[in-house]
Amino acid sequence: MAGICGTDVHLWKGELPIGLPIILGHETVGRIEQLGDGLERDWTGQPLSVGDRVTWNSSISCGHCYYCAEKRQPTRCPQRRAYGIGHRCDQPPHFLGGYAEFHYLKPGTTIFKLPEDLPTESVIGAGCALITAIHGVERTGINWQDTVVVQGAGPVGIAALAVAKSAGAGKVIVIGGPKHRLESARKFGADHVIDLDELKKSDERIKAVRDLTGGFGADVVLECVGAPGAVVEGMEMCRDGGKYLVLGHYCDAGTVAFNPHVITRKQLQVFGSWSSEPRHLKGAIEFLRRWRKQFAFETMVSHRFSLDKANEALATTANWQSAKSVIVPGKP
Repeated sequence: MAGICGTDVHLWKGELPIGLPIILGHETVGRIEQLGDGLERDWTGQPLSVGDRVTWNSSISCGHCYYCAEKRQPTRCPQRRAYGIGHRCDQPPHFLGGYAEFHYLKPGTTIFKLPEDLPTESVIGAGCALITAIHGVERTGINWQDTVVVQGAGPVGIAALAVAKSAGAGKVIVIGGPKHRLESARKFGADHVIDLDELKKSDERIKAVRDLTGGFGADVVLECVGAPGAVVEGMEMCRDGGKYLVLGHYCDAGTVAFNPHVITRKQLQVFGSWSSEPRHLKGAIEFLRRWRKQFAFETMVSHRFSLDKANEALATTANWQSAKSVIVPGKP
């Protein structure tokens, strides 16, 4: 099973500069067809066998460059390449994306054997959104009983909501749309939702957040939208001395007018976070098992498509019609 990520939609639309052609898909679960020489255990030390159900980190870092070895920020490794994004399919070994019947995993890929009590739908329903949110919240920090605003009710926003709740947030406010996504936010524990279709102006949404936070604003605001204007708006939703995380900008959506005095005046801490590391996927698998009843990510899988319907799957995601679209090769 392969998940349709928002990044896939950007790639499909030609909004990111990459080498073509590629096989899309970087959120994938599969069963081992053949093991390479010397490959006996997964990243956590569990034995691997043909037929095992596994998932894997979508990218490989070199492990010895300035960012990997010295600064311990492997997501910034200049040699890092992601399946479904950074590998051309007209060059050997060709099969390096999830929208396919078979997927070749390069040496150095961090593979994780999935426990039998964790459904494939749960892993793909969470997708790369959950590991992205785990990394972002780790970098930003959420204190016990913090009030948190999540800008965006798509997969990254829902994942950020779940991570914030599990980290001890006392109140989480989710801003987004359409209504079916806000309903998902409620099911995942949002204390309040703000509907973009009802409060269409930025100042109305800022006021709504302040009204819900005693007039002060949120301790932490997590941007999970990818729209530049949301950043300007979100900083005004922070309380003085609060934290702001830019998490949703995985493609260059352009610039926006911004007054940096806001950061100084409000004494803000501003964070950025890019992708994830292997330990975040390990943590996500444990999270999905532990919190499965509270955060039923398998319910996010709302639309299934066969491989020959990939364009339809992408369009469904692009039009916000699904909670999570997935491709199941060989099945209707």
